[in-house]
Amino acid sequence: MLKYQQVAAEIEQYINQHDLKQGDKLPVLEQLMSQYAVSKSTITKALELLERKGVIFQLRGSGIFVRRHNRPGYMSLFSTQGFKSNLGDRVLTSDVLDVSVTKPDATVAQNLGIDVTDDVYRVERVRFVDGEVFCYEESYYVKAIVPYLNREIVADSIFDYVQGALGVTIGFSDMYMQVGRLTAPEAGYLGLQTDDPTLRIETIFHLSNGKPFDYSRITYHYEHSQFVVQANGPYM
Repeated sequence: MLKYQQVAAEIEQYINQHDLKQGDKLPVLEQLMSQYAVSKSTITKALELLERKGVIFQLRGSGIFVRRHNRPGYMSLFSTQGFKSNLGDRVLTSDVLDVSVTKPDATVAQNLGIDVTDDVYRVERVRFVDGEVFCYEESYYVKAIVPYLNREIVADSIFDYVQGALGVTIGFSDMYMQVGRLTAPEAGYLGLQTDDPTLRIETIFHLSNGKPFDYSRITYHYEHSQFVVQANGPYM
């Protein structure tokens, strides 16, 4: 994790821990520089990241303010930090169905920018929020970048492990969304009926150097998943 990303995460954690509300004012730029012992450019980049995420907004000449959606139970759709850091006080658990080393099929290899002869970790799990089925997830990790995974790691937060234990810096992601109907296997995992509606999201996560390392396909329970999209400026 780059320094500005770390500072942004710490500021967001401070906001959550102190339950700051929409419109609450944060310390001025100079105070933040002193508090986190970083340069002006680092703080500026951290604030820009938080602004893009919809965590804060800045008013020239007035200061830095907290920006929060006020509907409980809604998760930011475009977060790249993983479910665990995006759910606040809600409890996330996982039923791990598979953790194995395998060869990718052509689709997975293409999305990860690797060859079908390369090794990947395949992770399959059903995820629960506050005890309710949230989604079914199938993910593939490039083994050359993520050399080890086990059920204990997968049951918790893979992103925390990748960034903390492995020191991998996550840069950006590409997300593809499609509304459709559940297949029989998907319905079985989610406790729904075949042909019930669903939202499917495919995401490719990249390192800071642009190299893909994680390709995930997530199928959401339509009754238990609610999202918010926070935008900066008007839609054109």
